[in-house]
Amino acid sequence: MLLRRQLLYVAGGLVAVPAAARFALAQMIGSPKITQILKKDMEGQGNAVQETIVSIVEFGPGISSPWHMHPSAQEMLYALEGNLFVEIEGRGVSEVKIGEASVIPADIPHLARNDSKSATAKALNVYSRAAKEKPLVVPVKR
Repeated sequence: MLLRRQLLYVAGGLVAVPAAARFALAQMIGSPKITQILKKDMEGQGNAVQETIVSIVEFGPGISSPWHMHPSAQEMLYALEGNLFVEIEGRGVSEVKIGEASVIPADIPHLARNDSKSATAKALNVYSRAAKEKPLVVPVKR
């Protein structure tokens, strides 16, 4: 779990929320479910990448992540179940089918969504961070 506080927009206000509470709140308000499975500092990489974080993200039917970005962190999304749509600012929308991957550059606003009305979609997410002192996720107003 992330130890630093992150900001979350709740009912129009900006609130600092600890990581554990943030994940619980996100799951209650219809956001994707995230299960982090690895967070480890990189070794022997010349500090170009400081940390890798691996998570499983589950999108219920019709669920979308909010617009957000990852400061100094590239994201790789690999579809495990169902199909996802990834929208990257300035690049449009692409469908990521089971067994396919999408790479989302650092510092670019984006979202992922499950357009299915009945099936859950699940993805493996890998973040490679160049600056682990920065927050992993920053909401972006649209």
